[in-house]
Amino acid sequence: MFFITYLRRELRRRMRQAVLIALGLALGIGLVVTVTAASAGVKKAQADVLKSLYGVGTDMTVTGKPPRPPTSGSGPPKGATTFQVGPGGAKVCQNGKCENAAGKTIDHLTPGNYGPISGSKVAEVAGLKNVAAAAGGLVLTDTGVKIPKNFGGIGGGSAPPTPTQFNVDGVDTSHLSLGPLSAGKVTSGRSLTSADATSNVAVVDSGYATTHKLKVGSKVSVAGHDFTVIGIVSQPQGGSPPAVYIPLARAQALATGPTGKSLKNKVNAIYVTAASAADISAVQSEIKHLLPADTVTTAASLASQVTGSVSTTAKLANDLGKWLSILVLIAAFAVAGLLTMSAVARRVREFGTLKALGWRSRRIIAQVMGESLVIGIVGGAAGVALGFAGAAIITSIAPTLTGDLASPTGQHIQGVGGSGGGPVSFNPTASHTVAVPMSASVTAGAIVLAVVLALAGGLLAGSFGSWRIARLRPADALARVA
Repeated sequence: MFFITYLRRELRRRMRQAVLIALGLALGIGLVVTVTAASAGVKKAQADVLKSLYGVGTDMTVTGKPPRPPTSGSGPPKGATTFQVGPGGAKVCQNGKCENAAGKTIDHLTPGNYGPISGSKVAEVAGLKNVAAAAGGLVLTDTGVKIPKNFGGIGGGSAPPTPTQFNVDGVDTSHLSLGPLSAGKVTSGRSLTSADATSNVAVVDSGYATTHKLKVGSKVSVAGHDFTVIGIVSQPQGGSPPAVYIPLARAQALATGPTGKSLKNKVNAIYVTAASAADISAVQSEIKHLLPADTVTTAASLASQVTGSVSTTAKLANDLGKWLSILVLIAAFAVAGLLTMSAVARRVREFGTLKALGWRSRRIIAQVMGESLVIGIVGGAAGVALGFAGAAIITSIAPTLTGDLASPTGQHIQGVGGSGGGPVSFNPTASHTVAVPMSASVTAGAIVLAVVLALAGGLLAGSFGSWRIARLRPADALARVA
């Protein structure tokens, strides 16, 4: 009881100094909590981006080995669409076959940079140990190019045509719980069912439907074939999910691979769920052994491929925020320690008198450490409050973060420039962009960290004071007594 009474009296008597030390600790701890909350918010935003770009409802995705890119001077890849200009005008050629292209629209459904995987491998993956479920899919891009009548013509021909493209997802209608469509909320009509496996029906993303004025019953052209819109879905993220979802069997029938061959009985993505989160690493190894040439992607491995403000902010929060927090904490602890030492120096006569009365150094040190711990706890509580305030401010002013993941469409367009210009070529890419709001959140871990830092700060400050007390001799202290 005497310990508590003495501690309370000393803190009240030195209230200004105690508040100053606690405030210094609170600022340092508050900054750490704020940075931790911001980092947690960025990680959540990054996870949301990965969830949209990676495949909802999956633990990992297996994608086919990308086709070998053409080397410099080797010309367009085999099976690519090219345009030639000759005496007969512009022609479109594929696999050695050419036809007059003037005024025509060429529409191809291609897998981009994902190579084909045999459909039988889906069942083999599903049968692996620790795999809960697996479903195949086709990630495709529909690229349409309208060739101007005078493309490449002599005497002022038009510029190379600009392709129009949208993403198409071939959905396994017998496993609708896996893949990007699984998270879509039907806002109009209905979703795909197993009965639609061979039908020319499509589910359209709400953003794409709004832009192109589509509704249930409308027609959408995929690879030159009309598909009836049976439903419109809204994805949880405001980014760029697949624009059109069609049955996998129809996607396999219409899509062509890098060499121009049909993708019948082929997939280029396998969505996999593990029996538990702890099994993800083991499942990944098993799939790599089964499909050594293909790519097994988890959310963690995909994170390095995502660019945009979410990636930049994550690096800023992890690097700059971490070091800034460390520097401020060092400064706060140093100031608390110096102020405690200064307070001990002003209490030399008091401690000397206590020693002369029979108090041992460890008892006096325990008293000073107790005072420092109380100040540290008060500073920690104030720091947590400041951290909540900082997190609220960040949430209110933070801009919407975006993540981008670009992938080739597999199209190679080549032609001759107008007015006798040289050859021109370009490779369209499909860019997936997801926009997510950043929300800084103070987690339980951040609060625990604040408590630990508060106790550490109090103990550190008390240790400085204790070192000074341990060196104090009663005779020197009593000599200062008037």
